[in-house]
Amino acid sequence: MVGEDSYLAREGITRALETAGDVEILASCPDLESLRAAIEEHLPEVVLTDIRMPPSNTDEGIRLAEELRTTHPSIGVVVISQHSDPLYAIALFERGSAGRAYLLKERVREPGELSRALHEAAAGGSVVDPRIVERLVATQRLRMSNDLEALTPREHEILALIAEGRSNAAIADALAITKRAVEGHINAIFSKLELGDSENVSLRVKAALVYLTGLI
Repeated sequence: MVGEDSYLAREGITRALETAGDVEILASCPDLESLRAAIEEHLPEVVLTDIRMPPSNTDEGIRLAEELRTTHPSIGVVVISQHSDPLYAIALFERGSAGRAYLLKERVREPGELSRALHEAAAGGSVVDPRIVERLVATQRLRMSNDLEALTPREHEILALIAEGRSNAAIADALAITKRAVEGHINAIFSKLELGDSENVSLRVKAALVYLTGLI
C-alpha cells in the first residue's frame, strides 16, 4: 500500500517496486483519508507512506504509523521523507521499532533498498536510513557540548513540564508565575536549543524530544 500525494513520486515508487519484482502494490493513495480506507479494505502486509500528505501536509505518515500500532499492529510501516532531521525518526520509533522503517526519498531510486525495507518492516523488523544514523551520531556529539546546559534552572523546569505535555497555562499555575512569563521562557528555550522552524514538527514536540532523549 502506497501513500504519496505527488503523482510523479507515486509513479516513481511504482516503477521502482516493479523493477524489484518482489512486491505487489495493492493500492496507491494521494492523501491520508484514502490511505486509511484502502488499508481497511485490503489489509496489506506493509504500508509505504510519505511523512507529509493532505489534509494538513505535516506529519500524516508518522500519525498513521502510530494509529496502526493499535488498529492493525501486524501491518508494517515504511515512512519515506526528503528530510534527514533525526527527530522524525525518533517520533516514529518512540513507542517501539518493530515493524517500522524510516528512509529518505532518495532511496526510491534504489529498488533493492526500498524492497528490503518493505520486507523487513512486514516481517516485524526495523530499518533506519544510514544518513539518519549519521545525523543521530552527530547530534549526540553536539549534546556533549553546551546545548541543554545553556538553559537556566527555571528554563529546565519549564522544559520538563513541556515534556509532560502541559499547556502554558498549566505551567504558569504549577510554577506560580504569569502566563506571559512562561511564554518568554519558552521562547528563550527554543532559541537556545536552535530547534529550527516549526513547519513539520511543532517546536514544543521538538523541545520535549530533546528533553526526553538528550538529543538536539
